[in-house]
Amino acid sequence: MAVSLNKLIPSRNKESLFTAWLVVGLLFFVGALNYLDRIMITTMRESITQSIPMTDAQFGLLTSVFLWVYGLLSPFVGYLADRFSRSRMIIISIFVWSGVTWLTAYATTYEELIITRALMGISEACYIPAALALITDYHKGSTRSMAVGIHMTGMMLGSSLGFLGGLIAEKNQWHDAFIIFGIIGVVYSFVLFFLLRDSKSDIDSLKTHNDSEGLSFVSGMKDLFSKKSFILLLIFWSFIGLVGWMIIGWLPTYYKEHFNLSQTNSGLYATGYFYPLGIAGVLVGGYLADRWSKKSDASRILVPILGLCIAAPGVFVASSTSIYYIAIAGFMTYGFTRYFSDTNLMPILCMVADKRYIATGYGTLNLFSCIVGGVGIYLSGLLRDADIDMALQFKIAAFTMLICAGLLYLVKRDVEKSSKK
Repeated sequence: MAVSLNKLIPSRNKESLFTAWLVVGLLFFVGALNYLDRIMITTMRESITQSIPMTDAQFGLLTSVFLWVYGLLSPFVGYLADRFSRSRMIIISIFVWSGVTWLTAYATTYEELIITRALMGISEACYIPAALALITDYHKGSTRSMAVGIHMTGMMLGSSLGFLGGLIAEKNQWHDAFIIFGIIGVVYSFVLFFLLRDSKSDIDSLKTHNDSEGLSFVSGMKDLFSKKSFILLLIFWSFIGLVGWMIIGWLPTYYKEHFNLSQTNSGLYATGYFYPLGIAGVLVGGYLADRWSKKSDASRILVPILGLCIAAPGVFVASSTSIYYIAIAGFMTYGFTRYFSDTNLMPILCMVADKRYIATGYGTLNLFSCIVGGVGIYLSGLLRDADIDMALQFKIAAFTMLICAGLLYLVKRDVEKSSKK
């Protein structure tokens, strides 16, 4: 018999605290697997291309296809998470994407790799909107940014372990990594089946209200796009996706080519050292925003602005040096401060969107972010095929982050203006 979180403790007051943080703990490991499974392919480029010949543009397309499929489905699956069970969607998602990860190990042609990446995009799309909405259901007020931040650390941990893909591929075969982590995910989905549940106090009331109002996906999209602050937030997150996915997708290759590192070391420098500071960044960004939110909700927007104004010079310096220690320091600075935005995006969205469409809104943000990010990765591959230096592309990314800081400031002004009406 399934053991509900609501029966693990006797009192409702204890349930609110214990269950809220237990949900974050359970999803921490799901987030880690989510990002590990999607990112490790970038650290085993040499091993895969030796087994399945392809151009740089085609290799970039492997990530782009994942992002495009993932993004296109995000608004719809976000609406399903708003309309039905968030926890069931999470469990189905991890089970299916882990199975696809396992299946990827048996790909023998480029076309088969493309198909598995598309299938992974479909299955992983169901997770993030539902997970973040579930966390905000359980966490309100002064714990919201930190709760989201802790979940983000799981995703960052998964990304930081991405170098394991390159290591396993170099020591054994690239297929082995997909088999190992696919099996782990399938097993963990059964653990979640017995423990993970929706928040009764929020979900039941929202569903009752949705039924009485006859709400739909179309009405939700109309409501979101009627708000100027949401459109600004969407443009901001799209540009951040462009920057983030371009750096994540090509940083291992940049280290390998510019500093003559091995595949294992380049993967390690791009993920193993890069992401631990990102983990610290989401925690610090969440802590600062929660602490300052007691005085002003604007802190949830100001903290990401500050982070981007520090991250941009870090990337510019990292792409302008021939000393790899300085490059590592610059990208670590980016990894620490840029992720102030990730831990506060959902809390900012809660300030902007109708609470009935929180997961739908986040899914829509994902849609545009992934499409723009996927285009960016593919274009980077085309530019590389045309012998355009990655250092120049990273400098453009640094300038784009300053534009993003300006967009967030406009979101802040619009939210303040709306609150005065």
